[in-house]
Amino acid sequence: MLIYLRILKESFAFAINALRTNKLRTFLSLVGVTIGIFSIIAILAAVDSLKKEIESSISGLDISTMVLTHMSFGPTEVPRWRWEQFPQVTYEEFQYLERNLPNVGAISYSLNVPTEPVKYEENQIDNVIVATVTDGYYEIEDLKIEEGRFFNAAESHSGSMVVVVGDAVARKLYGNPQEAIGKNLRMYGRRFTVIGVLKKEGAGIFGGSKDDAVIIPVTVAMRIYGSNNKNTFPQIVLKPKKDADIEEFKAMVIQNMRLKRGIKSDQIDTFFINEMKGFTALIDEITGTMNLIGMVISGFSLLVGGFGIANIMFVSVKERTNLIGIQKSLGAKNRFILFQFLFEAVILAVIGGIIGLLMVFLAAKLVSQFTGDFEFVLSIENMAIGASISAIIGLISGILPAVSASRLDPVEAIRTGM
Repeated sequence: MLIYLRILKESFAFAINALRTNKLRTFLSLVGVTIGIFSIIAILAAVDSLKKEIESSISGLDISTMVLTHMSFGPTEVPRWRWEQFPQVTYEEFQYLERNLPNVGAISYSLNVPTEPVKYEENQIDNVIVATVTDGYYEIEDLKIEEGRFFNAAESHSGSMVVVVGDAVARKLYGNPQEAIGKNLRMYGRRFTVIGVLKKEGAGIFGGSKDDAVIIPVTVAMRIYGSNNKNTFPQIVLKPKKDADIEEFKAMVIQNMRLKRGIKSDQIDTFFINEMKGFTALIDEITGTMNLIGMVISGFSLLVGGFGIANIMFVSVKERTNLIGIQKSLGAKNRFILFQFLFEAVILAVIGGIIGLLMVFLAAKLVSQFTGDFEFVLSIENMAIGASISAIIGLISGILPAVSASRLDPVEAIRTGM
């Protein structure tokens, strides 16, 4: 065992010395591996960061949450021309489900409406996100209130002119969240009363933060945009109770909707139930595909780097043929020569990989600075992957040159070197 450790130590020292002696050749060999590792790890880190940001943006929603609409958020067997003819979900259907559906933890009806300028006295903010929902949205989204409260069921159903504002909106219009409560806010040419301010959550890479949003009862939006406006994309969001059976709950939603719409037994559903767990699975599938494509593309850079290392190692073997012959004539074993060149190739690749990782780390810091609240993450796992890939590339690239060096005949090697 000790003799192998000695061989390992001597081979490592010899490899490091060889790399120091040929600095230009070492640098040229590093370029390909460095670019390859940088590309792979940068892509892995970018996809991981993107996935983390998406998951963070929907973290307030329980995985059992369902969205009932006239269209599917994912692939479906129903042809497009057919589901485009499906009727949109209505407020009456929401009320029907609210009354008759068992095991409902929370339910909300919402419309997607355009951004709107909001104003208080001389202060105005343009393009403010307007969320139009019912009171159940508070429990579905697990909202955090900094000041005041969310609107209740009576205010929601009656269409009271109340509004809950995001932290940024409160600060821009009123100076601070505490000053916002009870104050007026004008939009749609109407006057709303601020009853609550959301806790600051920070902006993501995709924007759309609740900090820059206001929330009003959906019944107010229905008076403004109409009950049958196809551009508002109505949806019913449902959250079953924690102890409820998800599949049974989904079946009850389907049964109640079919009954409400009068759909016959031989007819297909004219609505879709989009499950949040399916959305998270879709995110995993998309990010997995992005990782695979990125690694395949970056693999070409590594392939070029690997060939570069192999080529340089063959040149190194040829240049040191005389030295190999002398080492063998003095008693050096084949495995010593093999390890010597193999370690040189592996160390060369690992150094290139480390430089590539360092470049990704610096790029991550730089990107995070420019994107504000979006954090570009370089995980320990990705760093380990980069180092491992580097070592494997070096090992594969160095095998043939190292084997050819170890099999040289000492007499022929000395004669050739001379």
